[in-house]
Amino acid sequence: MAPARTLTLASILALAGAMVPAHATEGMVTTAMLQQAAVSVDEVTRLPAFVHRMFRPEKPSDRTIIMLHGSGGDETTLASLAAAIAPDATLIGVRGRVVQDGVKRWYKRISPTQFDQEDVRKEAAAFVDFLKDMAAERKLDLSKVTFLGYSNGANLIAALTQLYPGVVRSAVLLRPMPVLGETPKVDLSDSRFLTIAGADDKLYSPFAQALESQLLNCGASVEARMIHSGHAIGEEDAKIAAEWLGTASK
Repeated sequence: MAPARTLTLASILALAGAMVPAHATEGMVTTAMLQQAAVSVDEVTRLPAFVHRMFRPEKPSDRTIIMLHGSGGDETTLASLAAAIAPDATLIGVRGRVVQDGVKRWYKRISPTQFDQEDVRKEAAAFVDFLKDMAAERKLDLSKVTFLGYSNGANLIAALTQLYPGVVRSAVLLRPMPVLGETPKVDLSDSRFLTIAGADDKLYSPFAQALESQLLNCGASVEARMIHSGHAIGEEDAKIAAEWLGTASK
């Protein structure tokens, strides 16, 4: 497992880059990528391990959030959004291993809505192994962890949930879509999900209900929200997620 660096919450804002909110940066990068009509699958490299980084608030609670970025992001991208959702949570950001045409991702894609099925499964398996090793090393109870994923990262969470039931018990999925061509029928009755789609996200929001149905058919508890937004994420996502997790300010 790649070594992780631990940062304070104050360092998160510096890493977010020139004081631009991490969620705003992620949204801008992804919007630019969605404008590409075709994607070459010829230039694909894969990191040997999952680069990850820990962010600790000054007064941490026992809450932990594991963050999975969207296309073009990295282990720091969702830090400010996650800190807004749960200010007292310890955050662990992880970087996807795949780099496709210079873009960091969690698995290879064929088009904006078609994905390499073998690679989705390969990376899901590798990520589960990483999670188990990290949990053992840090004495982390994965059943009490909340996963926060955006776009490409949210899709990997949803896929591994169905491929490896029991690993993810709580997850916030921002702008997700189903990526598995064949979905196994598994028991997710002990898992709960919040999905947030953007009504103006014309490319991906039409797939939101299909993912909701997949999770519900496996017995999961799902709260599905549609907000007035495009593919970018921001303050309304943080507010809804905080309310769902019970971390919103009174």
